[in-house]
Amino acid sequence: MATTLPSPPKVGMVSLGCPKNLVDSERILTKLRADGYSMSPDYAGADVVLVNTCGFLNSAKEESLEAIGEAIAENGRVIVTGCMGKEAEMIRERFPAVLAVTGAHQYEQVVGAVHDAAPIPPSAYLDLVPERDLKLTPKHYSYLKISEGCNHRCSFCIIPALRGDLASRRPDAILREAEKLVAGGTRELLVISQDTSAYGLDLRHGSYALKSGGEIRADMTDLARHLGQLGAWVRLHYVYPYPHVDRVIPLMADGLVLPYLDIPFQHAAPSVLRAMKRPANDAKVLERLAKWRSIAPDITIRSTFVVGFPGETEADFEYLLQWLDEAQLDRVGAFRFEPVAGAAANDLPDHVPEEVKEERYARLMERCAAISTAKLEAKIGRTLDVIIDVADDEGGATGRSKADAPEIDGEVHLRDAYGLTPGDIVKVEIEDADEHDLFGVPVV
Repeated sequence: MATTLPSPPKVGMVSLGCPKNLVDSERILTKLRADGYSMSPDYAGADVVLVNTCGFLNSAKEESLEAIGEAIAENGRVIVTGCMGKEAEMIRERFPAVLAVTGAHQYEQVVGAVHDAAPIPPSAYLDLVPERDLKLTPKHYSYLKISEGCNHRCSFCIIPALRGDLASRRPDAILREAEKLVAGGTRELLVISQDTSAYGLDLRHGSYALKSGGEIRADMTDLARHLGQLGAWVRLHYVYPYPHVDRVIPLMADGLVLPYLDIPFQHAAPSVLRAMKRPANDAKVLERLAKWRSIAPDITIRSTFVVGFPGETEADFEYLLQWLDEAQLDRVGAFRFEPVAGAAANDLPDHVPEEVKEERYARLMERCAAISTAKLEAKIGRTLDVIIDVADDEGGATGRSKADAPEIDGEVHLRDAYGLTPGDIVKVEIEDADEHDLFGVPVV
Protein backbone atom coordinates (compact mmCIF):
# COMPACT_ATOMS: atom_id res chain seq x y z
CA MET A 1 0.00 0.00 0.00
CA ALA A 2 1.33 3.45 -0.88
CA THR A 3 2.59 5.61 1.97
CA THR A 4 0.88 8.98 2.30
CA LEU A 5 3.39 11.59 3.38
CA PRO A 6 2.27 14.35 5.71
CA SER A 7 2.60 17.84 4.23
CA PRO A 8 5.59 19.68 5.68
CA PRO A 9 4.93 23.03 7.37
CA LYS A 10 5.56 26.08 5.20
CA VAL A 11 7.67 29.05 6.28
CA GLY A 12 7.45 32.56 4.87
CA MET A 13 10.27 35.07 5.19
CA VAL A 14 10.47 38.87 5.06
CA SER A 15 14.14 39.93 4.98
CA LEU A 16 14.94 43.61 5.54
CA GLY A 17 18.13 45.64 5.77
CA CYS A 18 21.64 45.07 4.48
CA PRO A 19 23.23 42.13 2.64
CA LYS A 20 24.52 40.82 5.98
CA ASN A 21 20.91 40.33 7.04
CA LEU A 22 20.19 38.64 3.72
CA VAL A 23 22.97 36.13 4.39
CA ASP A 24 21.47 35.45 7.83
CA SER A 25 18.10 34.83 6.17
CA GLU A 26 19.68 32.41 3.70
CA ARG A 27 21.30 30.45 6.53
CA ILE A 28 18.07 30.28 8.51
CA LEU A 29 16.03 29.09 5.52
CA THR A 30 18.71 26.57 4.53
CA LYS A 31 18.61 25.04 8.01
CA LEU A 32 14.81 24.95 7.95
CA ARG A 33 14.85 23.29 4.53
CA ALA A 34 17.31 20.73 5.90
CA ASP A 35 14.90 20.10 8.77
CA GLY A 36 12.09 19.31 6.32
CA TYR A 37 10.23 22.62 6.04
CA SER A 38 9.06 23.99 2.72
CA MET A 39 8.95 27.65 1.76
CA SER A 40 5.92 29.83 1.10
CA PRO A 41 6.09 32.81 -1.28
CA ASP A 42 3.12 34.53 0.37
CA TYR A 43 1.45 35.06 3.74
CA ALA A 44 -1.60 32.96 2.94
CA GLY A 45 0.31 29.75 2.39
CA ALA A 46 2.65 30.03 5.38
CA ASP A 47 2.23 28.21 8.68
CA VAL A 48 4.59 30.73 10.27
CA VAL A 49 6.26 33.93 9.00
CA LEU A 50 9.79 35.08 9.88
CA VAL A 51 10.57 38.80 9.82
CA ASN A 52 14.31 39.49 9.78
CA THR A 53 14.52 43.08 11.00
CA CYS A 54 16.95 45.99 10.55
CA GLY A 55 17.62 48.42 13.40
CA PHE A 56 20.43 50.61 12.10
CA LEU A 57 18.35 53.78 11.75
CA ASN A 58 15.02 54.87 13.15
CA SER A 59 13.57 54.83 9.63
CA ALA A 60 14.77 51.23 9.25
CA LYS A 61 13.17 50.36 12.58
CA GLU A 62 9.87 51.84 11.44
CA GLU A 63 10.04 49.81 8.24
CA SER A 64 10.69 46.68 10.32
CA LEU A 65 7.79 47.43 12.66
CA GLU A 66 5.50 48.00 9.68
CA ALA A 67 6.59 44.64 8.24
CA ILE A 68 5.87 42.90 11.55
CA GLY A 69 2.43 44.51 11.71
CA GLU A 70 1.65 43.54 8.12
CA ALA A 71 2.74 39.93 8.73
CA ILE A 72 0.55 39.70 11.82
CA ALA A 73 -2.42 41.20 9.97
CA GLU A 74 -2.00 38.91 6.95
CA ASN A 75 -0.94 35.71 8.69
CA GLY A 76 -1.08 36.03 12.48
CA ARG A 77 1.77 33.63 13.29
CA VAL A 78 4.97 35.67 13.31
CA ILE A 79 8.52 35.20 14.62
CA VAL A 80 10.81 38.24 14.74
CA THR A 81 14.59 38.00 14.40
CA GLY A 82 17.48 40.24 13.39
CA CYS A 83 18.87 43.50 14.73
CA MET A 84 15.67 44.60 16.47
CA GLY A 85 15.78 41.46 18.60
CA LYS A 86 17.62 43.66 21.12
CA GLU A 87 14.31 45.50 21.62
CA ALA A 88 12.22 42.42 22.31
CA GLU A 89 10.27 44.08 25.13
CA MET A 90 9.17 46.97 22.89
CA ILE A 91 8.22 44.57 20.07
CA ARG A 92 6.16 42.38 22.40
CA GLU A 93 4.45 45.41 23.89
CA ARG A 94 3.50 46.72 20.46
CA PHE A 95 2.70 43.29 18.98
CA PRO A 96 1.57 40.93 21.77
CA ALA A 97 0.69 38.25 19.21
CA VAL A 98 4.34 37.77 18.14
CA LEU A 99 5.32 34.16 18.84
CA ALA A 100 9.03 34.72 19.54
CA VAL A 101 11.76 37.36 19.26
CA THR A 102 15.43 36.48 18.68
CA GLY A 103 18.52 38.60 18.02
CA ALA A 104 20.84 39.01 15.05
CA HIS A 105 22.60 35.85 13.76
CA GLN A 106 21.02 33.71 16.52
CA TYR A 107 20.39 30.90 14.08
CA GLU A 108 19.70 28.12 16.58
CA GLN A 109 17.23 30.20 18.56
CA VAL A 110 15.14 31.26 15.57
CA VAL A 111 15.13 27.76 14.09
CA GLY A 112 14.07 26.43 17.49
CA ALA A 113 11.27 28.99 17.62
CA VAL A 114 10.02 27.78 14.21
CA HIS A 115 10.08 24.17 15.44
CA ASP A 116 7.98 25.20 18.46
CA ALA A 117 5.51 27.23 16.37
CA ALA A 118 5.09 24.77 13.48
CA PRO A 119 6.43 21.31 14.41
CA ILE A 120 7.43 18.90 11.66
CA PRO A 121 5.03 15.93 11.50
CA PRO A 122 6.84 12.71 12.47
CA SER A 123 8.13 11.24 9.21
CA ALA A 124 11.52 9.92 8.19
CA TYR A 125 10.75 11.02 4.65
CA LEU A 126 10.63 14.74 5.41
CA ASP A 127 14.03 15.22 7.09
CA LEU A 128 15.89 15.74 3.84
CA VAL A 129 18.99 17.92 3.44
CA PRO A 130 18.89 20.11 0.34
CA GLU A 131 21.67 19.54 -2.17
CA ARG A 132 22.92 23.13 -1.77
CA ASP A 133 22.24 26.04 0.54
CA LEU A 134 19.05 27.96 -0.17
CA LYS A 135 19.76 31.33 -1.82
CA LEU A 136 17.75 34.54 -1.78
CA THR A 137 19.88 36.11 -4.52
CA PRO A 138 19.99 35.10 -8.19
CA LYS A 139 22.04 32.00 -8.89
CA HIS A 140 24.90 33.89 -10.56
CA TYR A 141 25.95 36.09 -7.62
CA SER A 142 26.27 35.42 -3.89
CA TYR A 143 27.07 37.37 -0.76
CA LEU A 144 29.97 35.86 1.21
CA LYS A 145 29.97 37.00 4.84
CA ILE A 146 33.45 36.74 6.38
CA SER A 147 32.81 38.11 9.88
CA GLU A 148 30.21 39.35 12.31
CA GLY A 149 30.23 42.44 14.51
CA CYS A 150 32.60 45.40 14.76
CA ASN A 151 35.24 46.69 17.19
CA HIS A 152 34.69 50.37 16.36
CA ARG A 153 32.51 52.64 18.43
CA CYS A 154 31.43 55.28 15.93
CA SER A 155 29.22 57.76 17.74
CA PHE A 156 26.30 57.47 15.29
CA CYS A 157 26.27 53.67 15.08
CA ILE A 158 24.72 50.97 17.28
CA ILE A 159 25.89 47.96 15.27
CA PRO A 160 28.27 46.72 18.02
CA ALA A 161 25.35 46.80 20.47
CA LEU A 162 23.23 44.82 17.99
CA ARG A 163 25.81 42.39 16.61
CA GLY A 164 28.70 42.46 19.10
CA ASP A 165 32.44 42.83 18.58
CA LEU A 166 34.37 41.53 15.58
CA ALA A 167 34.09 37.75 15.20
CA SER A 168 35.90 36.52 12.09
CA ARG A 169 35.11 33.22 10.43
CA ARG A 170 37.97 30.83 9.81
CA PRO A 171 39.43 31.50 6.36
CA ASP A 172 39.44 27.82 5.39
CA ALA A 173 35.69 27.65 6.12
CA ILE A 174 35.08 30.79 4.05
CA LEU A 175 37.06 29.35 1.15
CA ARG A 176 35.12 26.08 1.30
CA GLU A 177 31.83 27.99 1.17
CA ALA A 178 33.09 30.05 -1.77
CA GLU A 179 34.18 26.92 -3.64
CA LYS A 180 30.75 25.40 -3.06
CA LEU A 181 29.03 28.55 -4.33
CA VAL A 182 31.15 28.71 -7.48
CA ALA A 183 30.54 25.01 -8.13
CA GLY A 184 26.81 25.76 -7.83
CA GLY A 185 26.87 28.45 -10.52
CA THR A 186 27.99 31.64 -8.73
CA ARG A 187 29.91 33.91 -11.11
CA GLU A 188 30.36 36.81 -8.66
CA LEU A 189 31.27 36.69 -4.96
CA LEU A 190 30.40 39.81 -2.96
CA VAL A 191 32.54 39.83 0.18
CA ILE A 192 30.70 41.49 3.08
CA SER A 193 31.15 42.13 6.81
CA GLN A 194 30.90 45.14 9.09
CA ASP A 195 34.61 45.92 8.58
CA THR A 196 36.24 43.78 5.90
CA SER A 197 39.65 45.36 6.37
CA ALA A 198 39.68 44.24 10.03
CA TYR A 199 39.08 40.62 9.04
CA GLY A 200 41.19 38.16 11.02
CA LEU A 201 42.32 40.61 13.68
CA ASP A 202 40.58 38.60 16.40
CA LEU A 203 42.16 35.42 15.00
CA ARG A 204 45.56 37.11 15.22
CA HIS A 205 45.89 36.61 11.48
CA GLY A 206 46.76 32.98 12.08
CA SER A 207 47.29 30.39 9.34
CA TYR A 208 44.93 27.49 8.65
CA ALA A 209 45.62 24.31 6.68
CA LEU A 210 43.69 23.67 3.48
CA LYS A 211 42.50 20.18 2.56
CA SER A 212 43.90 20.68 -0.92
CA GLY A 213 47.33 21.44 0.53
CA GLY A 214 49.02 24.62 1.65
CA GLU A 215 47.52 27.10 4.07
CA ILE A 216 45.59 30.36 4.19
CA ARG A 217 46.00 33.26 6.60
CA ALA A 218 43.11 34.99 8.35
CA ASP A 219 43.93 38.21 6.55
CA MET A 220 41.95 40.24 4.03
CA THR A 221 44.66 40.20 1.35
CA ASP A 222 45.41 36.48 1.63
CA LEU A 223 41.71 35.63 1.64
CA ALA A 224 41.09 37.87 -1.40
CA ARG A 225 44.00 36.22 -3.25
CA HIS A 226 42.63 32.71 -2.66
CA LEU A 227 39.09 33.76 -3.59
CA GLY A 228 40.42 35.32 -6.78
CA GLN A 229 41.78 31.95 -7.88
CA LEU A 230 38.31 30.36 -7.99
CA GLY A 231 37.40 31.85 -11.37
CA ALA A 232 34.57 34.13 -10.21
CA TRP A 233 34.45 37.90 -9.91
CA VAL A 234 35.38 38.94 -6.35
CA ARG A 235 34.00 42.27 -5.08
CA LEU A 236 35.06 43.77 -1.72
CA HIS A 237 32.55 45.72 0.37
CA TYR A 238 32.76 47.71 3.64
CA VAL A 239 36.53 48.32 3.55
CA TYR A 240 38.03 50.94 5.84
CA PRO A 241 41.00 52.82 4.32
CA TYR A 242 43.70 51.38 6.59
CA PRO A 243 47.29 51.34 5.27
CA HIS A 244 47.28 47.55 4.83
CA VAL A 245 44.48 47.90 2.26
CA ASP A 246 47.24 49.04 -0.11
CA ARG A 247 48.29 45.39 -0.39
CA VAL A 248 45.03 44.37 -2.10
CA ILE A 249 45.35 46.90 -4.94
CA PRO A 250 48.00 44.86 -6.86
CA LEU A 251 45.55 41.94 -6.81
CA MET A 252 43.16 44.19 -8.71
CA ALA A 253 45.86 45.13 -11.20
CA ASP A 254 46.54 41.41 -11.71
CA GLY A 255 42.87 40.61 -12.33
CA LEU A 256 42.39 38.40 -9.24
CA VAL A 257 39.99 40.83 -7.54
CA LEU A 258 37.61 43.31 -9.18
CA PRO A 259 39.02 46.86 -9.23
CA TYR A 260 36.32 48.04 -6.84
CA LEU A 261 36.33 49.15 -3.22
CA ASP A 262 33.30 50.08 -1.12
CA ILE A 263 34.70 52.43 1.54
CA PRO A 264 32.31 54.10 4.03
CA PHE A 265 34.11 57.44 4.44
CA GLN A 266 30.99 59.06 6.02
CA HIS A 267 32.55 62.58 5.93
CA ALA A 268 35.74 64.48 5.17
CA ALA A 269 35.81 67.47 7.53
CA PRO A 270 38.26 66.67 10.38
CA SER A 271 36.03 68.13 13.11
CA VAL A 272 33.03 66.05 11.99
CA LEU A 273 35.13 62.87 11.71
CA ARG A 274 36.39 63.43 15.27
CA ALA A 275 32.82 63.86 16.51
CA MET A 276 31.85 60.67 14.65
CA LYS A 277 34.82 58.83 16.24
CA ARG A 278 35.64 57.39 12.86
CA PRO A 279 38.63 55.04 12.55
CA ALA A 280 41.48 56.03 10.24
CA ASN A 281 40.19 59.60 10.15
CA ASP A 282 43.73 60.98 9.99
CA ALA A 283 44.65 59.01 6.86
CA LYS A 284 45.88 61.00 3.87
CA VAL A 285 43.05 59.58 1.85
CA LEU A 286 43.40 61.72 -1.27
CA GLU A 287 47.07 60.76 -1.65
CA ARG A 288 46.22 57.10 -1.21
CA LEU A 289 43.42 57.28 -3.77
CA ALA A 290 45.89 58.70 -6.27
CA LYS A 291 48.37 55.92 -5.47
CA TRP A 292 45.68 53.24 -5.90
CA ARG A 293 44.66 54.71 -9.26
CA SER A 294 48.27 54.68 -10.42
CA ILE A 295 48.42 50.93 -9.73
CA ALA A 296 44.89 50.00 -10.90
CA PRO A 297 43.70 52.81 -13.22
CA ASP A 298 40.19 51.36 -13.59
CA ILE A 299 39.57 51.11 -9.85
CA THR A 300 36.05 52.17 -8.82
CA ILE A 301 35.56 53.75 -5.40
CA ARG A 302 32.09 53.89 -3.93
CA SER A 303 31.23 55.41 -0.57
CA THR A 304 28.49 56.72 1.69
CA PHE A 305 28.30 60.01 3.56
CA VAL A 306 26.25 61.46 6.40
CA VAL A 307 24.96 65.01 6.04
CA GLY A 308 23.67 67.11 8.92
CA PHE A 309 25.69 65.36 11.65
CA PRO A 310 25.43 67.24 14.99
CA GLY A 311 27.82 70.19 14.94
CA GLU A 312 28.31 70.11 11.16
CA THR A 313 28.76 73.73 10.08
CA GLU A 314 28.35 75.19 6.62
CA ALA A 315 32.15 75.36 6.47
CA ASP A 316 32.36 71.65 7.28
CA PHE A 317 29.88 70.84 4.54
CA GLU A 318 31.71 73.01 2.00
CA TYR A 319 34.91 71.17 2.99
CA LEU A 320 33.16 67.89 2.17
CA LEU A 321 32.02 69.19 -1.25
CA GLN A 322 35.53 70.38 -2.11
CA TRP A 323 36.96 67.05 -0.94
CA LEU A 324 34.54 65.21 -3.21
CA ASP A 325 35.65 67.38 -6.14
CA GLU A 326 39.23 66.29 -5.48
CA ALA A 327 38.45 62.66 -4.64
CA GLN A 328 36.31 62.11 -7.76
CA LEU A 329 34.56 59.09 -6.26
CA ASP A 330 32.74 56.96 -8.81
CA ARG A 331 29.65 56.02 -6.78
CA VAL A 332 28.26 57.95 -3.80
CA GLY A 333 25.29 57.39 -1.54
CA ALA A 334 24.23 59.66 1.30
CA PHE A 335 21.78 59.80 4.14
CA ARG A 336 20.64 62.51 6.47
CA PHE A 337 21.69 62.09 10.10
CA GLU A 338 18.90 60.83 12.31
CA PRO A 339 19.17 60.00 16.01
CA VAL A 340 19.03 56.31 16.81
CA ALA A 341 18.22 55.11 20.32
CA GLY A 342 21.45 54.14 22.03
CA ALA A 343 23.81 56.11 19.78
CA ALA A 344 26.27 58.44 21.52
CA ALA A 345 25.79 61.09 18.82
CA ASN A 346 22.33 61.80 20.16
CA ASP A 347 23.87 63.65 23.11
CA LEU A 348 26.12 65.88 21.01
CA PRO A 349 25.28 69.60 20.91
CA ASP A 350 24.25 71.71 17.92
CA HIS A 351 21.91 69.38 16.06
CA VAL A 352 21.34 70.53 12.49
CA PRO A 353 17.77 71.59 11.59
CA GLU A 354 15.90 69.22 9.28
CA GLU A 355 15.49 71.81 6.52
CA VAL A 356 19.26 72.39 6.51
CA LYS A 357 19.88 68.62 6.28
CA GLU A 358 17.56 68.41 3.27
CA GLU A 359 19.23 71.34 1.53
CA ARG A 360 22.72 69.91 2.10
CA TYR A 361 21.65 66.44 1.00
CA ALA A 362 20.31 67.86 -2.27
CA ARG A 363 23.52 69.82 -2.90
CA LEU A 364 25.72 66.81 -2.19
CA MET A 365 23.75 64.51 -4.47
CA GLU A 366 23.76 67.12 -7.25
CA ARG A 367 27.55 67.46 -6.99
CA CYS A 368 28.06 63.69 -6.99
CA ALA A 369 25.66 63.21 -9.92
CA ALA A 370 27.78 65.63 -11.99
CA ILE A 371 30.95 63.69 -11.13
CA SER A 372 29.25 60.38 -11.95
CA THR A 373 27.95 61.70 -15.28
CA ALA A 374 31.42 62.84 -16.36
CA LYS A 375 33.02 59.56 -15.33
CA LEU A 376 30.43 57.47 -17.18
CA GLU A 377 30.61 59.62 -20.30
CA ALA A 378 34.36 58.96 -20.35
CA LYS A 379 33.57 55.26 -20.83
CA ILE A 380 31.71 55.82 -24.10
CA GLY A 381 33.58 54.03 -26.86
CA ARG A 382 35.28 51.58 -24.51
CA THR A 383 34.65 47.83 -24.43
CA LEU A 384 33.80 46.52 -20.95
CA ASP A 385 33.11 43.13 -19.43
CA VAL A 386 29.48 42.93 -18.31
CA ILE A 387 27.76 40.26 -16.20
CA ILE A 388 24.15 39.74 -17.29
CA ASP A 389 21.43 40.00 -14.63
CA VAL A 390 18.28 40.00 -16.80
CA ALA A 391 17.67 39.06 -20.45
CA ASP A 392 14.54 38.83 -22.56
CA ASP A 393 13.67 37.12 -25.85
CA GLU A 394 13.62 40.35 -27.85
CA GLY A 395 17.30 41.25 -27.64
CA GLY A 396 17.12 43.34 -24.50
CA ALA A 397 19.35 42.68 -21.51
CA THR A 398 20.57 44.42 -18.37
CA GLY A 399 23.83 43.73 -16.62
CA ARG A 400 26.62 45.28 -14.62
CA SER A 401 30.21 46.18 -15.33
CA LYS A 402 33.05 45.52 -12.90
CA ALA A 403 32.29 48.99 -11.50
CA ASP A 404 28.74 48.09 -10.47
CA ALA A 405 27.59 46.10 -7.45
CA PRO A 406 24.02 44.75 -7.55
CA GLU A 407 21.22 46.85 -6.07
CA ILE A 408 23.40 49.83 -5.06
CA ASP A 409 25.25 50.95 -8.22
CA GLY A 410 24.38 51.54 -11.85
CA GLU A 411 23.56 49.13 -14.65
CA VAL A 412 24.53 48.49 -18.26
CA HIS A 413 21.55 48.31 -20.63
CA LEU A 414 22.13 46.28 -23.81
CA ARG A 415 20.51 46.25 -27.23
CA ASP A 416 20.78 43.44 -29.79
CA ALA A 417 21.71 41.08 -26.96
CA TYR A 418 20.23 37.85 -28.25
CA GLY A 419 20.81 34.45 -26.69
CA LEU A 420 22.10 35.71 -23.34
CA THR A 421 21.17 34.31 -19.93
CA PRO A 422 21.74 35.62 -16.38
CA GLY A 423 25.30 34.94 -15.31
CA ASP A 424 26.82 35.26 -18.77
CA ILE A 425 29.85 37.56 -18.88
CA VAL A 426 30.11 39.32 -22.23
CA LYS A 427 32.14 42.11 -23.79
CA VAL A 428 30.06 45.22 -24.46
CA GLU A 429 30.86 48.31 -26.50
CA ILE A 430 29.59 51.35 -24.60
CA GLU A 431 27.55 53.69 -26.81
CA ASP A 432 25.93 56.12 -24.35
CA ALA A 433 25.64 57.09 -20.68
CA ASP A 434 23.54 59.09 -18.24
CA GLU A 435 23.99 60.03 -14.57
CA HIS A 436 24.03 56.45 -13.33
CA ASP A 437 23.87 53.91 -16.17
CA LEU A 438 25.66 52.87 -19.34
CA PHE A 439 24.15 51.75 -22.65
CA GLY A 440 25.81 49.47 -25.19
CA VAL A 441 25.82 46.51 -27.52
CA PRO A 442 27.56 43.13 -27.19
CA VAL A 443 30.73 42.75 -29.22
CA VAL A 444 30.31 39.85 -31.62
